[in-house]
Formats: sequence, C-alpha cells, structure tokens
Amino acid sequence: MLDTSRAPDSAPFPTPCRGMVRLDGGAFWMGTDPGEGSPGDGEGPVHEVALAPFWIDRAAVSNADFARFVAETGHQTDAEVIGWSFVFHLQLPRSSAAPAVACAPWWRRVEGATWKHPHGPWSSIDDRLDHPVVHVSWNDATAYARWAGGRLPTEAEWEYAARGGLVKCRYPWGNELTPGGEHRCNVWQGEFPVIDTGADGFAGTAPVTSYPPNGYGLYNTSGNVWEWCADWFSPTYYAQAPRCDPQGPPSGSTRVIRGGSYLSDASYCNRYRVGARSHNTPDSSAAHMGFRCARDA
Repeated sequence: MLDTSRAPDSAPFPTPCRGMVRLDGGAFWMGTDPGEGSPGDGEGPVHEVALAPFWIDRAAVSNADFARFVAETGHQTDAEVIGWSFVFHLQLPRSSAAPAVACAPWWRRVEGATWKHPHGPWSSIDDRLDHPVVHVSWNDATAYARWAGGRLPTEAEWEYAARGGLVKCRYPWGNELTPGGEHRCNVWQGEFPVIDTGADGFAGTAPVTSYPPNGYGLYNTSGNVWEWCADWFSPTYYAQAPRCDPQGPPSGSTRVIRGGSYLSDASYCNRYRVGARSHNTPDSSAAHMGFRCARDA
C-alpha cells in the first residue's frame, strides 16, 4: 500500500527541457471520495496509481509561447478555421449581439474570437502575452506539443503533478480554498454569472506564473484556465483503469480537461479541486481553455 505520510519527491535534473520540471513518478492516490463532485464526472473511486518519471511544464502555455509556434509553423487553430469561438458574456461590450448558448446563456458564440483576439475581433493579446493562450482546442494543443518536442500529459500525470506532493488534499496547497484568507488561485469571486469582484486579483485570465507554485514548482493547477489532457474521457474509467501509467480509454468522443478556470464557482462548478475532471470535444475552444505540455523522462 502507498505510504500516505509523504508523497514521491521531484528531483532536480540537468536537462534541455526549458520551463519544465522533472518528476520522479511513483505511486499516488488519484481521484476523489464520493460526495465531492458530480457523479457524471466519474471522479472516483480513489485508487492507487503508479507513474514512470516524466517532465511537465511549470506553467500553462502562454500567448507569447503560442505566437512563436504560429510564426514558425503557420498553424491555424480550429477556432480560426471555423470562424468563431465561445466568449463569456461579461467580456463583451454591452452592445454585442452575439447569440447565447441555450443551456448556458453566459456563453456567447462570437465571430472572430480566436487566440489572438480572445474577446472578439476588437480585442488583442498585446497586453497579455504572459497570460495563458485560450481558444485552443485539443487538436491545437496537440499540434503545439509535438512542435515543442513533447505531448499532452495523461490525466494521471496531470493530477500527480497538480497535487504537488500532497496526499489526498483538495487543492494543490491543502484542504482550505483560502487559508488564512489568502487567495491561492484565480477562480470566480462574487455571484455567478453576473458579478465577478476580482477579489483574488483577477477578473478573467491571470499571468501564467501568478500565485505561489505548488510543492513541485507548478503554477495555477487550480483555476485560471482548463487544461487539456491526452486521454479520452469516460465517467467509468477509474473502476477499470490499470494501476501503472494509465492512458485513458482506447476511444471516446470527448477529451479530458483538468483544473477548472477563472469562471469556476462553488455554486456552479467547483471543479478547481485537483481531483475534479471534466471533458470537451477535441475541436472545442473557449475563452477559458488552455494547456501545458509534458514529455517522457
């Protein structure tokens, strides 16, 4: 059984993997106990998983990072090809006539919203080059990761890294969302979806290295932007997953996303816990979805 008195350590290791941290892997407890999340998300049962060593980005891929990729490869994102993406309603001018999503009217389908124009054609990333790139699909994230010489992390790798060495804790820093009244992540503050006070310092995305890093040196593994993982999603996968280096189901219709975002709120979506999970189709994009990369050790 896993020794819950401590978690496996990360190890400093000379490497050309700039901006990444090497983790030794080993066994950890993955998932969430019943009652924490939505049954449809399949957060449980809590189960022991063993991982091989791997590298992972300390922070989400930034706008500046993604701009270099596009400049070198000429990559067009799915949002650019399709011609639109989803933008949160408070990020639009009051005069906007962008159509609302029926089941979630705070989301608007905005023509011309892309990674370069995150709130629509009138907006720019010029003043947010250090913010996470958004409006990137799983397909786009995978293309970037390959260009960078890596891949997307598996869901198990992502959770192991996000926990930062803590065992069965709710957040990367412990079990309290705001220990001592201190904000540790960028999530919704106020009345969702109409008032975001920005009490945590940000209303919208935050720079990728905001807030103190976790025990493994990773930034923003709770909140800020959802992060794509390599795996197909299944709500029943944990019950049958292999113990060693699980890769997710062999097929599916949606891919796993992790970490929650600046729009996550306890009254609506408390998926900023490290054991929480959600999913989306591989061509989907929105103003709160980004990624970080991994690679084999």
